[in-house]
Amino acid sequence: MISRRKFLVSMGALAGVPLVAREVLRGDGRLSARPHKPTKSIAPGEREIPLSRRRPTLLYVPPTYSADTPAPLLVCLHGATGVGINQLNRYRALAEQAGALLVAPSSDGVTWDAIRGRFGDDCAHIDAALDYVFDRCAVDPHRVALGGFSDGATYALSLGVINGTLFTHLLAFSPGFIVPGERQGRPAVFIAHGVQDPILPIDRCGRPIARELKASGYAVDFREFEGGHQMLDSMVPQATSFAGWVGR
Repeated sequence: MISRRKFLVSMGALAGVPLVAREVLRGDGRLSARPHKPTKSIAPGEREIPLSRRRPTLLYVPPTYSADTPAPLLVCLHGATGVGINQLNRYRALAEQAGALLVAPSSDGVTWDAIRGRFGDDCAHIDAALDYVFDRCAVDPHRVALGGFSDGATYALSLGVINGTLFTHLLAFSPGFIVPGERQGRPAVFIAHGVQDPILPIDRCGRPIARELKASGYAVDFREFEGGHQMLDSMVPQATSFAGWVGR
């Protein structure tokens, strides 16, 4: 059986180059989208955000969302070889309880761009997706979260600390590392990592990441659990509570 690492290496060269959502890709991971008063309306439901993508970026507006009340927002990122719908489904029930908005992109390649080298098309399309959401949805600027599992957690932490004036909370399930970049702001960070993780070992990944962020002045809630490379269902409500979600 081919290892995960060999699979990623072999597939990396096959990733296509789609149309980009920004005229210039600086490569620094900086996002320009910001919450503002919506100029358009949107109905509840799940829909694909119209972007120039080989794979869809999904938006879920729960039936409990009200345009009169700014809602929490979570951008949730899948792991290597995954797709956005997998992460969206992990949060759907909790989003309905809290009236929270979910954005679930899919990377263009087998994993996210900066995992392979630099911020590029994936980063630009997340920015464009957020523009789409902010134009249509009332978003609470104090509860804008970015989260993910595995490579998605790595990307969430990396993009999140660079855009800490946008994202208020980062939710990382089994992250591997943080891509270097110029950091802004101090988002609160939730990290969950299995002590028996054979893919991204906790001693080389979760624990040192938590230590470094704490030493750098971030508020970090670090949870270790008995298990391997996984996103425990029991940890998801803890993460969303950390991000300020409350049931209605």
